[in-house]
Amino acid sequence: MPTTLEIAQFVRETDSDDLSADVRDALKRRLLDSIGVAIAAEGAEPPRAVYRTVTDLEDDGPCTLWGRDGGASPVQAAMHNTALVRYLGYVDSFLAPGETPHPSDAVGAVVAAGEYADRSGSDLLAGLAIAYEIQAELAWNTPVREKGFDHVTHTVISAAAGASKLLGLDLEETRNAIAIAGTAHNALRVTRTGEINEWKGLASANAARNAVYSVMLATNGIAGPRNLFEGQQGWEDVLSGPFDVDLSPGERVHDVMTKRYVGETYAQSAVEGIIELARHQDLDPAAVAGIKLETFAGAKRIIGGGEGNRYDVETRAQADHSLPYMLAAALIDRDLSLAQYDPERIRRDDVQALLRIVDVSADPELTARFEAGEMPAIIDVTMDDGTTYRVEKDAFRGHPTNPIGWDGLEEKVDAIAGEHLADGRRDDLVETIRRLEEHEVADLTGVLA
Repeated sequence: MPTTLEIAQFVRETDSDDLSADVRDALKRRLLDSIGVAIAAEGAEPPRAVYRTVTDLEDDGPCTLWGRDGGASPVQAAMHNTALVRYLGYVDSFLAPGETPHPSDAVGAVVAAGEYADRSGSDLLAGLAIAYEIQAELAWNTPVREKGFDHVTHTVISAAAGASKLLGLDLEETRNAIAIAGTAHNALRVTRTGEINEWKGLASANAARNAVYSVMLATNGIAGPRNLFEGQQGWEDVLSGPFDVDLSPGERVHDVMTKRYVGETYAQSAVEGIIELARHQDLDPAAVAGIKLETFAGAKRIIGGGEGNRYDVETRAQADHSLPYMLAAALIDRDLSLAQYDPERIRRDDVQALLRIVDVSADPELTARFEAGEMPAIIDVTMDDGTTYRVEKDAFRGHPTNPIGWDGLEEKVDAIAGEHLADGRRDDLVETIRRLEEHEVADLTGVLA
């Protein structure tokens, strides 16, 4: 089992020079994906409510509030900017057998810490590598979902680690920051069960804020329980049992997926499959008698009805965690993007009727395939005349086995955020990220101001 000191040593000892060229490139693509989604979320009401809350508390500060006027402290900037990254549910995911977190939840915290401390783009890459690595290793080796905790319980630790690197904490300060973050901020999974609401898209922002605040406390001499993982009633005793991690300088970033469609991670293969089927067979939605999806246990549990009703869909937060809604909307519209989450689209009779004839079941063989690294889905669409069309998927474009490169990511950014990036800002953003080692963090946040 790793000790809290060993995790802190990993943070202190990992520098930008340790990152391979492939890791650097992958981290830059993660950064572009995260920021593109954040820009697209600027007009959404929950992130705007976060902005109002932040500015009610602080008139100004040294860190950029992306897409807004003015600034804030690194703590409040982490909250605001992470809310933008996470709210639309269109960001990356790490695929572990028992947990599927979003490592990009740490991006807002790490960038805010880098801007506050006047760090370089290379420093930023090191902080991101640390955050992605720790998030992935915790998710893989010590999942918390079955114990009733939300995956942002991992995020607060990974974000604190990355922010500690950017803020230049020494070894004991880093250990304290991780200890405070991991001891004090364990989030309940009720966020993603039952009647889901907008907190689902903001929980990681709260974790990012708590992470940076923990780091600032440690910077100013506050000590936490420095045996967070190994101590009596610590992580091992309460959450995980014995576990180990195998920390590398960012190599876990290659196991992170890019979402092709707007929707929960576990829906990606099924959505891609039903769109392909609808287009290839030119399916008439009005003539569909039933849709049957066979999937893996995690998908059935989280978005197929195992943790609450997924057929009563009235809001965006409910829609992107409902396999019946996502499959119905994707079949009708041949797409699942931001437009499919407009309130009027969600409430329309065609999709509301079709989602109620979607049947979702878990198959043990598909569950085993998922745990071996695939994201399988088998879809049967039966028409009124009795004809049944089938499509089978083992992954989707954006899965680690079929990654989306720079061209695909730029297309994604253009599609969802292009209208918000006028006057050459789009090209400035892409080039700044591509050549991040030649820039300061302030150059990146300057494009986002």
